[in-house]
Amino acid sequence: MSDEKKIRIRIGYALKPRTSECLIKQSLLDHAKNQGIQLVEINASEPLIPQGPFDAIIHKLYDDEWNQKLNCFASENPNVVIVDSPCDVERLHNRVSMLEAVGKMKKKEKTNALVSIPEQVVVQDSKLLSDLSAFDDLKFPVIAKPLLANANSNSHQMSLVFNNNGLMELEAPLILQQFVNHGGVIFKVYVAGKYVKCVLRNSLPDISDEKLKNSGNLMPFSQISNIGPGGKNVDEVDMPAMSFVEQVGQGLRQALNLNLFNFDLIRDSEDKSRYFIIDINYFPGYEKLPSYESLLTDFFKDILMNNDDTPKACCQNGSSQPVLQFANGAAQQEQVIKNGVPCEPEL
Repeated sequence: MSDEKKIRIRIGYALKPRTSECLIKQSLLDHAKNQGIQLVEINASEPLIPQGPFDAIIHKLYDDEWNQKLNCFASENPNVVIVDSPCDVERLHNRVSMLEAVGKMKKKEKTNALVSIPEQVVVQDSKLLSDLSAFDDLKFPVIAKPLLANANSNSHQMSLVFNNNGLMELEAPLILQQFVNHGGVIFKVYVAGKYVKCVLRNSLPDISDEKLKNSGNLMPFSQISNIGPGGKNVDEVDMPAMSFVEQVGQGLRQALNLNLFNFDLIRDSEDKSRYFIIDINYFPGYEKLPSYESLLTDFFKDILMNNDDTPKACCQNGSSQPVLQFANGAAQQEQVIKNGVPCEPEL
């Protein structure tokens, strides 16, 4: 066996069966092995230490028992890189705390576009869902989203709401988010450490005043196609400059203290210099990207070879609470930008 194929790194993965089946394909195992990396499946119901040794652990399990087990393992094995800290991942399970990170991204100089989030409000009482005028910053149409964004099926049940009658069909708690016309396309941005990839997907169509009047009261996302096609043919869409996308991706990475996530980015149809981040997901389906095997393998090497400022979870002083550290020892600095982060897109 050549030196390149000798196993030097062991990375444990704790994933649900469906996620594991989709992500851990033979092509990934072979590519990682050729780079000296062995991917080892973790049995989450068994103690972690006997299943090691591990140089790093990646995971996407959300139950309390797993989180406690992982935190205890991290406290006893501070040199093992945990991707990512359970307490940091937890912030993405709530659609309010999820998007707070957008306002915490570091400001970049010599830029001329804004990245922000749409106006949104949290509604805790269904009695308030009778008149949108009670929420000064919103106007129809709005998107109704569950407050929680965890792994259960209800977290993805969203609706486009066209009038007050539609509001009254909803039940709190939920978030009402301003719908922004964005040309019927969405930019899905995948982040894996310092690596950022952007792909184009079809999205909700723009809603004209005429459509707003003639679209009924409320429409679940599963029926959105009934109100007509989306925007341009995907081949006609101008992609944002990759430098811009990378800037936003790395800004979110530092603000979230996370390495594996993607986010949904839309561009305002009426102001091409204005972008909105509308959703963030932890550990998305990287297998949907072309050459994802190289992307993840390069990420694995970076987090273990001090070539990257990757945050890792470890514990100090015997505490079971993970403490953020950087592989290169650099301290994180945070600058809060309340009204969006200037970035430079390709117009």
